[in-house]
Amino acid sequence: MHVMVQATGMEMTDAIRQYAEDKVASLEKFYQGITKVEVDVGLRSHHHNKGKNYYAEMNLHVPHHPLVRVVKDAEDLYKAIDKVRDHLKVELEKLKGKQHRVDRNAIRAQKGVSDE
Repeated sequence: MHVMVQATGMEMTDAIRQYAEDKVASLEKFYQGITKVEVDVGLRSHHHNKGKNYYAEMNLHVPHHPLVRVVKDAEDLYKAIDKVRDHLKVELEKLKGKQHRVDRNAIRAQKGVSDE
């Protein structure tokens, strides 16, 4: 799996890069087919607004499926990364479930067995 991490509107530190890469690596246990992950973390430039100023975005490339993209905001950058990772876990489990249904239906079709 190829991982690209970038920062927008802030300086990318080794600690942030490592944290994001670790969170991405933990997704492999939920879906092994991930080929590429693009991570963008940053600071929103709402200079008068308080609150959720950091964001994290992850784009997962999975063969034979559309792009899986999640963006989350938080008051802390690390919390934003955690939120994205948690949401991606759910999305990957859904994707895996859909794939199992498709595989199971294909096997049934070959055997001539219907769902009813």
